[in-house]
Amino acid sequence: MSITDALLAFTFAATLLTLTPGLDTALILRTSAVEGTKKAIQAQMGINAGCLAWAAAVAFGLGALIAVSELAYNLLKWCGAAYLAWLGIQMLLKPRRQMGEASLATGTQNWFLRGFFGNLLNPKVGIFYVSFLPQFIPTGHSPVLWTFGLVMIHVLLGTLWSSLLIGSTRRLSGVLKREPVVKWLDRATGSVFLLFAAKLALSRRPG
Repeated sequence: MSITDALLAFTFAATLLTLTPGLDTALILRTSAVEGTKKAIQAQMGINAGCLAWAAAVAFGLGALIAVSELAYNLLKWCGAAYLAWLGIQMLLKPRRQMGEASLATGTQNWFLRGFFGNLLNPKVGIFYVSFLPQFIPTGHSPVLWTFGLVMIHVLLGTLWSSLLIGSTRRLSGVLKREPVVKWLDRATGSVFLLFAAKLALSRRPG
């Protein structure tokens, strides 16, 4: 596979992956709608940082360990499921009443860290990277450099998609500022997070 073919094929595959609704999309939509643009961007930066952390892990061997070790996979899986469940329960039991309400409690909400840990504590991201990325690394090229390069393409695509989602919610800000809508968004997102937590907890290591 030539360098051009590898880049085009990966970009196409990563675009499909990015557009598939998942945890990151739910987090960005909810944060943009309820907390505002600034915190949604923070969440997206956290997600990007999580992708880069996984890139480093895969490039330097941890991803391979998770792929072959039942114990390592289960440990990260249960940590991730517990974190998502905690976020979901918080949103269900304590939905906000207005946009930006969390800013009144300085230091209690860090959307960068939520995006980061939501991504980092999902072993499926590591499994995806360790099983998917090597297919697009041309023979004879540095696996480390190409791993980071391909993940940067994925990060760029995710940033563009998130920017589109954030821009769309801004146009609907009048509706999204209403208290019933804000509460519904929190509860709906919390339910989604709990579903992802259950799905992650019940997942099995591939192979």
